[in-house]
Amino acid sequence: MNNTQNSPVAKYFLRKKISDRVINGHPWIFANELGEHEAEAQPGDMVEVYSSNGSFVGRGYINPASQIRIRLVSRNKDEVIDASFFKRRIQEAWNYRQQIGYTENCRLIFGEADFMPALIIDKFNDYFVLQTLSLGMDVWKEAIVAALQDIFKPKGIYERNDVPVRELEGLAQQKGFLSAPFDTNIIINENGLRFHVDIENGQKTGYFLDQQDNRRAIQHIVKGADVLGAFTYTGTFEIHAAHYGAKSVLGLDISENAVAQANRNAALNGVADRCRFEAMNAFDVLKQWGKDGRKYDVVMLDPPAFTKSRESIQKAITGYKEINLRGMKLVKPGGYLVTSSCTNLVPPELFLEIIGKAAKDARRTLRQVAYETQAPDHPILWNVPTTKYLKFLIVQVL
Repeated sequence: MNNTQNSPVAKYFLRKKISDRVINGHPWIFANELGEHEAEAQPGDMVEVYSSNGSFVGRGYINPASQIRIRLVSRNKDEVIDASFFKRRIQEAWNYRQQIGYTENCRLIFGEADFMPALIIDKFNDYFVLQTLSLGMDVWKEAIVAALQDIFKPKGIYERNDVPVRELEGLAQQKGFLSAPFDTNIIINENGLRFHVDIENGQKTGYFLDQQDNRRAIQHIVKGADVLGAFTYTGTFEIHAAHYGAKSVLGLDISENAVAQANRNAALNGVADRCRFEAMNAFDVLKQWGKDGRKYDVVMLDPPAFTKSRESIQKAITGYKEINLRGMKLVKPGGYLVTSSCTNLVPPELFLEIIGKAAKDARRTLRQVAYETQAPDHPILWNVPTTKYLKFLIVQVL
């Protein structure tokens, strides 16, 4: 389906008594925020949205099967949504990344923050990985791929649409090549280090670019330190610690595959003598080691989201508190805790409150060293709270 419509564009009107969220810049419009409409639209079509008094709000794509009924892509009444529109948006996003110095590896398109809702594109040097997470964006996948080919002349493009959220849009999960096939095991450079990236089978798009700046933030606290890392995935924080002069580094992850790749990454960077990884359940191990009286100079925690929905938010809060409490108990007095949370469902204030409660229960005093969000190639729009999702904290544990 290509979306250059010949039939009249359907017009949808917002209800009178809804919040100003959409007017103020949020691109999502839920079913219960819509009132009347003129003309019919097919799923995935571009439609026009107006306020209840008839003023133009924006243009976006519709999906009656989704809770998010319309996602706006433009607020400009005269802007035509066609293949050249998507190319222009990608070029603008690339211009921004170049200006702020994120060129080799970066999140090229961060969905709503780049005014392309439900589209994720990660750039790993000459390779691109994309996710079209809604029907309206999936319709334009061909145009998006053509734009990438045109702007970047890449060595390869791969889709990682093997994510359950697509099913909420009536889309199948799938992954595969969107260019000529290539070796999906690549090596990227980050902060003077090298990392294996498994584009085809790694988590999400194969690598977490959002922490690339935060991995540099540990360089002074790890010098000469005994470091423990939990939920290490492929070992990026731990290998940075070894590179920055840690005496010893042990990384734990429940996934045998992740641990194998982490050990390969340690070898790739010549730090395997001081940095090793083991496949263990971090929850159980940290609890036991706390009882055993083990102590480290630095403990680093980068746990999974713990929740994907508001319904299980309490579970996430409990999980974050528990893991940070156990981590703190393993830190020598005067040592450091490095901890993250990557779910937008736990806002920054709540995250810091959880850490505070964990410290109280651990009977430890915390001194904040650094508090950061994600790298700026994952930009934050103040009117779109979901774009501010990563919390990264370094505290001294006294």
